[in-house]
Amino acid sequence: MGDEKYKVPLVEDTKVRVLYESEAAFGPDDKADYPSAGTNSIYSAILSRNETVKDATRLKTFLELRDKYVKKKVVFEDPLFPADDSSLFYSHKPSMKIEWKRPSEICENPQFIIDGANRTDICQGELGDCWLLAAIACLTVNEKLLYRVIPPDQNFTDNYAGIFHFQFWRYGEWIDVVVDDRIPTCNNQLVFTKSFRKNEFWSALLEKAYAKLNGSYEALKGGNTLEAMEDFTGGVTEFFELSEAPKDLYNIMRKALERGSLMGCSIDTLSASEIETRTVQGLVRGHAYSIIGLAECDEVAKDARIRLIRLRNPWGFVLWKGPWSANSKEWSTISTADKDNLKKQTVEESEFWMSFDDFQRNFTKLEMCNLTPDTLQGDERHSWTVSVNEGRWVRGSSAGGCRNFPHTFWTNPQYRLKLYEEDDDPEDGQATCTVVVALMQKGRRMQRHQGAIFLTIGFSIYEVPKEMCGKDQHLQKDFFLYTASKAKCKTYINLREVTERFQLPPGEYVIIPTTFEAHQEGEFILRVFSEKQNMFEEAENTIGSDQMQQDKKKKEKPIVFVSDRARANKEIQHDGIQGEKRKKPKQKLLQPEEETEEEKQFGAIFQKIAGEVSTRRGQDEDNTGQDMQICANELKMIMKNVLAKHNEIKTEGFSLETCRSMIALMDTDGTGKLNLQEFKHLWKKIKEWQRIFKRYDKDKSSSISSFEMRNAVNDAGFQLNRQLYDIIAMRYADEHLNIDFDSYICCFVRLEGMFRAFNAFDKDGDGIIKLNVLEWLQLTMYS
Repeated sequence: MGDEKYKVPLVEDTKVRVLYESEAAFGPDDKADYPSAGTNSIYSAILSRNETVKDATRLKTFLELRDKYVKKKVVFEDPLFPADDSSLFYSHKPSMKIEWKRPSEICENPQFIIDGANRTDICQGELGDCWLLAAIACLTVNEKLLYRVIPPDQNFTDNYAGIFHFQFWRYGEWIDVVVDDRIPTCNNQLVFTKSFRKNEFWSALLEKAYAKLNGSYEALKGGNTLEAMEDFTGGVTEFFELSEAPKDLYNIMRKALERGSLMGCSIDTLSASEIETRTVQGLVRGHAYSIIGLAECDEVAKDARIRLIRLRNPWGFVLWKGPWSANSKEWSTISTADKDNLKKQTVEESEFWMSFDDFQRNFTKLEMCNLTPDTLQGDERHSWTVSVNEGRWVRGSSAGGCRNFPHTFWTNPQYRLKLYEEDDDPEDGQATCTVVVALMQKGRRMQRHQGAIFLTIGFSIYEVPKEMCGKDQHLQKDFFLYTASKAKCKTYINLREVTERFQLPPGEYVIIPTTFEAHQEGEFILRVFSEKQNMFEEAENTIGSDQMQQDKKKKEKPIVFVSDRARANKEIQHDGIQGEKRKKPKQKLLQPEEETEEEKQFGAIFQKIAGEVSTRRGQDEDNTGQDMQICANELKMIMKNVLAKHNEIKTEGFSLETCRSMIALMDTDGTGKLNLQEFKHLWKKIKEWQRIFKRYDKDKSSSISSFEMRNAVNDAGFQLNRQLYDIIAMRYADEHLNIDFDSYICCFVRLEGMFRAFNAFDKDGDGIIKLNVLEWLQLTMYS
């Protein structure tokens, strides 16, 4: 036991990588005009009270809207994504003159899809969204997936009303995005994505729907193919640095393609100036390419096989000029049959072949989106168990940063993962559980007009000690200071999603999703895929207080005055103060046997100020301090005088609002005032809370860190969960994430008051209360 204080905190290496804002590196994201997939957060309920009433048309389905406008014989105009500059850009106005036109105004006989949607229908325009087009091109090779995103029963003839719809996966659910068919043009030509057929418009309208989902067309500039792949499939993505790729990468990719997985690749840039520059052999840096196929051929002159890969450039030009390019000599080294077969597969000039070795040498990044969460290394398909949790990082409370910030790391959201069934075919005979952990940040692309960029994110996994297993409690700081992680993401990176695959022994774990830096706010979704069943939920403390537990043991529950001022004569008992039915008694109530010197001092102050007030009010000057009552302003004066005699904490006293809350806490007769006995009881509480405050005011600044507020709240006998700590930080911390003494006491006063009130209404002790509107308003307004 004596050695405990000499333990040295562990230091863990945390790798970080920051990508430049380029087409291949800057990720998209999302929130759009649609509600997220729901959360159990109390904070969400608080925010919802502040939301404006949403446009009712948002809630209408595509069919309802289409039939409505067909019946009215007018074409639909989307009020949520209007045909004006707000839908085009948020920072840089296009240099060209944009005119929004419907397809019938652009050409004769417009068609939605001609001879099926395929990758030749995707030609990039003036928008830097090749990452999106690369994903669309991958999507076209799987018809079932394609028509999930692009419902085919749409056209410009039957039931035409200028309205179309597309479906995208968004944080655990598929949502339907409705758009009108007005498209940006210049000189009667489409400005952005288009088909090589002048009268085909599915790709242009799909791009518009995705722009609406993300806020504007400009929001699509610069992205990562992985995110678009996920948005089109709901699948799980994996990311490979080709310089560190596994030896059997070719087989992994082959099996992925056989299962319909979508893949893209790119060349990272070292600086912003390198974006869209070309290599000597014609590849474009910071540009997204689709991977269409793989092939193995016999080399005629050698007893060897050559591995090839087929790629597509959404631009349709600037192609590969190296070996296996269109007219290279390498084609003569394979049989005529193989040559004809491979060349048949390149249906247009935007596609090209290259050797797999050259692919690994020239490209730096491979992005893979599996349509279902399959283990690619296995020979057979396996159905995975998928678990999802949503959360948020709140500055000053739950945005603790990575392990480099040991004093705040523990405050990040924590999620318990229980793995009890090992894989059927464990590697090396070891009993392990395969899991894929995917951390996705939410809403960043939608907020780009506000200057938001992707946060650098990652996660760590810790094994829960045996004595803590089964107890879904938030693990404390000391645990992380002296415990090494069991697994973690390879690198913190500023992409929308960070995904890693792990082999873990059966057991109980805690996953800590974090930003790299502390104090960075954001929302996230954490997904876990496992081959067998798992249990995955946020580790939360049970909400309660020590006083509540004591009250439950008493026969008589405390009654808190809230429903009607006329009920003030009800008996009330709390923490040793007994009220009477008619008025506050003149006789002494539960006073200590002998007053301390301190009690005599503030008793004198109380009687002096209360006496002066009584005189001004024309009351009997002979009233004792027990009869005298003070209001919030007078309490503020008394507290200032009392605190001046206690110089341990530098403070100018309490604010009027805090004093009002103090009176609401201690007022037993509903007068809105305190007598001396109630004041003494209040001071006793403040002294107890003051001792806790000093414990965490380590630099004697008369303030404590909002992160330390968790420990202070716990020491005071309150048990809260993460959402409530988030609210405390947002409500009571200053811009430097500190909570001063006044805010600290105000928080504790309100916590105790609300716990006490809840306990009074919880008649049967089941943790649920029912209030009418009057009770609710009185309870919340007098607090």
